[in-house]
Amino acid sequence: MVRNIVVLGGSSHPQLNATICDHLQIPIGNVLLSKFSVGETRVEINESVRGKDVYILQSSGGSVNDHLVELLIAISACKTASARKVTAILPLFPYSRQSDIPYNKTGAPLSRASNPYNKPDFPYSFESKPQTPHPDHPPSAGLTNGVNGLHKGLEKLQVENAIVDPHNQQNGRFSNYNHGPPKRSDTLDSQLSSTSMTRYPNGSSSTMVNGNGNGHHDECTNATSSKDAQFQPRPGYKVWVAQAGTLVADLLTCAGADHVMTMDLHDPQYQGFFDIPVDNLYGRPLLKKYIRDEIPNYQQAIIVSPDAGGAKRATAIADGLGMPFALIHKERRPTKITDRQNASMMLVGDVAGRTAILVDDLADTSNTITRAAKLLKKQGATKVYALLTHGVLSGDAIERINASALDKVVVTNSVPQEEHKKRCPKLEVLEVGHIFAEAIRRVHHGESISVLFQYD
Repeated sequence: MVRNIVVLGGSSHPQLNATICDHLQIPIGNVLLSKFSVGETRVEINESVRGKDVYILQSSGGSVNDHLVELLIAISACKTASARKVTAILPLFPYSRQSDIPYNKTGAPLSRASNPYNKPDFPYSFESKPQTPHPDHPPSAGLTNGVNGLHKGLEKLQVENAIVDPHNQQNGRFSNYNHGPPKRSDTLDSQLSSTSMTRYPNGSSSTMVNGNGNGHHDECTNATSSKDAQFQPRPGYKVWVAQAGTLVADLLTCAGADHVMTMDLHDPQYQGFFDIPVDNLYGRPLLKKYIRDEIPNYQQAIIVSPDAGGAKRATAIADGLGMPFALIHKERRPTKITDRQNASMMLVGDVAGRTAILVDDLADTSNTITRAAKLLKKQGATKVYALLTHGVLSGDAIERINASALDKVVVTNSVPQEEHKKRCPKLEVLEVGHIFAEAIRRVHHGESISVLFQYD
């Protein structure tokens, strides 16, 4: 029995909430979670949390945005109610695949040459602070006059370029300034004010400027059209793909979370986005235990990583069990690829006559693992297992798995799997509730949880 603790369960995974509370031998906290008719989230805590340690359980499967907002409101409500400490338990961290890396929409890193102002003779660099000089050039004086000074410098540079090349179409609006600034009588406003229209009885008209029909109306029209043509959006800063890495971390921290606990982060750099402690638990012990207990002659099987990003994760399991390792490499040619699914896959290793075990941290649409299974069967694998920590299985993932070459898919219940299991006979679910329950108990009593971080 753990005292002075309150465990609140979110609406994302009621079965996991009950399992954790059963292991801790405490009742689940009394909280009302609902929505108003307009769709806004409503959270009411119906018991006292003053001076207590509060643990809020919320996974991110299904309606990720609704569950995230519900978690943020619950954290804020607990801090407002004078809770001593609030810990967010996120078995599957939301937006974990959107780390802050500057990639464009095709997946390639953004090049530094994308900015037209990045020229050797341009005094300012938009990629860094103004004091950073260009290579082989003396350092600039910086923004001595602030942002306004920079804008004036850019305008002056454009005027000077237009004077040097008056025949350039893009600099047409500066072509009349070759002999100095315009006079008051030469400006557009004065020309329009001195322009008169003479209309004849037959409906025709002529333009008179200062009493002379010189046809300056056409020149004014051309000047106006050239002026409008200059209002084109010019590329300035790089076009970045919106990433939600630091944003989600800041939202949890600003809401009042004092501690975050999750499992198998897709990108470990997420822990560095927080200013509060983050415990990243491992699901590898569960997967290794399943391999030892459920796969016959597992020593003769081979661990396979479906992509290069999960190689370190797969080799940790292979080394711990003394098993061989293989890798599937996604090869993307420099040709234009509009769909990531068009990347070709190449196997590095020998799986002929062996049981292949695919290991990955997350499966969403299951496209990667099903294509990997097809390749492994083509290369001579007798059976193909897929061991996944987070089985999101969204969209048509279940249908894709049922029609694939996979013999069995093993996932944990970090997200709800009841509906998935009914539709997929190949699916097997492992329980992670006792891992989070033990982590909560150790954190509450100030004990070390390093045993939960170990691979073995």
